Amino acid sequence: MKVTIIRLLAVTVIISLLSCRKDYLTKTDPTKVNTALFYKDPKQVEQAVNGVYGTLQGIANNQWITNELPSDNTTIDFNPGDRGQSDRIEAFEFYTVNANSTNLNTSYIAHYNSISNINNTLAKMQGATGLTDSIKAVNEGQLKFIRAYLYFELTQYYGDVILITKPLSQPSDAWTYLRESQSKVYTQIETDLKDAVVDLPVKYQAGHVGRATRGAALSLLGKVYLTEKKYADAATTLSQVLTLGYDLNNDYVDAFNPQKKNGIESVFEIQYNASIDGEWSSFIYTFAPRLSKGAVTGWAQSNPGGWNIPTNDIINAYESGDKRKDASVGLDFQSPVTGQTVPYIKKYDHTHAVYGRTDDNWPVLRYADVLLMLAEAINEQGAPTTDAYTYLNKVRHRAGLADVSGLTQQSFRDTLAHERRVELAFENWRWFDLKRTMTSAQLTTFLNNYAATEKANPTVTRQGVPYSNTDYVFSAFEALFPIPANEIIVNPKLTQTPGY
Repeated sequence: MKVTIIRLLAVTVIISLLSCRKDYLTKTDPTKVNTALFYKDPKQVEQAVNGVYGTLQGIANNQWITNELPSDNTTIDFNPGDRGQSDRIEAFEFYTVNANSTNLNTSYIAHYNSISNINNTLAKMQGATGLTDSIKAVNEGQLKFIRAYLYFELTQYYGDVILITKPLSQPSDAWTYLRESQSKVYTQIETDLKDAVVDLPVKYQAGHVGRATRGAALSLLGKVYLTEKKYADAATTLSQVLTLGYDLNNDYVDAFNPQKKNGIESVFEIQYNASIDGEWSSFIYTFAPRLSKGAVTGWAQSNPGGWNIPTNDIINAYESGDKRKDASVGLDFQSPVTGQTVPYIKKYDHTHAVYGRTDDNWPVLRYADVLLMLAEAINEQGAPTTDAYTYLNKVRHRAGLADVSGLTQQSFRDTLAHERRVELAFENWRWFDLKRTMTSAQLTTFLNNYAATEKANPTVTRQGVPYSNTDYVFSAFEALFPIPANEIIVNPKLTQTPGY
């Protein structure tokens, strides 16, 4: 992943005014990569694919802003002395996002830059010399899996989105693309994932662990079907994952332990490496309470962000005896200013040897998620079956909780929603789950009720600073984000998300 997007895709045009020799004018700078000369052999194609994986790090680093903060899972460690993020990160917590959001613009560009790299690599690799059909298929499968993952996120954020699956011959071509219907986007996602299922291996040899596999493609396809309410398709697809050798770790914390990354429960996770410059993660430095210094990170010089703080609501959601609570939420820090306990996400809090450089991967798909999705897909087809209970209770048993049984379809649905929340807490699925399982009216009522509770008794004190009149007021249209204003300035034909 050391090969960056710039080094992989930069086009170098050398025009010399020092010589009129025609042959000199046709030469390129040997220190830079030209797209016309790249993608020529298997090694270069692999470098390009690695570069695509590398772009996922930039997306994952800030994904909590769009995937957790708008939900009832997390809030902010309010800083009355620094209001610089009030219209940026805080906007996602308080439902005040608008088209000028810097973070939204950054996320939008990052997704489409990655998709552009994928489209270029898929097209250019066709002419590579020495690329066998089998290696070509595996590379195509990986790229299509990632493209499907990115488009799934985009359509969850914005609904109808620009859909591009081929390279652009020139930048101005991008202006001809308009938002496509969500159904058309889903069709493309399904096509990419079905291709990936055929092309990808069940496992990789040493040195390639962490890449997308057949299990990852099936799991994401099952999640897409579940989102589309194609429950029979979801159940059939997810059932195939059960035969691929995955299982739950005996201990929940091992799913997040950097020393045990890419283990038996891991279906797909975004890779980080603390020993390589530019490849490390630093999630705990973002999530630790802002006045905790080294109390959480272990490094006295640290200045944590205090973002993505677990809410009182989710802390209270854990059942008595649930082992996942202590593994997920830290409750051992008291603010030196207020004396209040400030909770923090503990899943990504691990000892590390170099300041600012952690080795935590980001979990995208885990086997526990597959089991819970499969139980849901079965239940939504009429009622919970023996198999549905088996999958749900397997996850609960690992958490130290008693089995559930004898539930109605609605009771099973409610229990499952609760189980997904605590099992997958702070893994960036809560916002999508809420939107998937609720009608627009239900989501609006749910979030406003949560907001009223949090506003009345904030998880972290605001130290006397009042809320604005627009804070914590959710309207139904806000289930989708606005298209960044910069994108509409560049392409005025783009329509804005209704309501913004």
